[in-house]
Amino acid sequence: MKKKLNIKMENIKQGDSSYCWVNIELGSARVGKVRIKKIYSRLIIKNINIFSEFEKRGYARQTIELFKETAREIIADRVRDTAKGFWEKMGFFDAGDGNYRWVHKAR
Repeated sequence: MKKKLNIKMENIKQGDSSYCWVNIELGSARVGKVRIKKIYSRLIIKNINIFSEFEKRGYARQTIELFKETAREIIADRVRDTAKGFWEKMGFFDAGDGNYRWVHKAR
């Protein structure tokens, strides 16, 4: 049975104006961390870090997919040139202000 990623978001306060780090875990292993701000159904991602020993296994992609399950909108804050391709593959578009954005489409 394949282990599922878990994002520990219990300590995030709704509407808090500050970013906080949350762990990305696979079973009992911490594979990375993500710095986010959650404002109701909007999630702003400042950084996503997968630890080097866990890179190239799709954990960043899986993390974003988990966020898409609960968010109505996700903003990747001030995306570096080297990361633009990742965000575009994840279905985000250039918002024209240095950020990339994804919006849930009603089915």
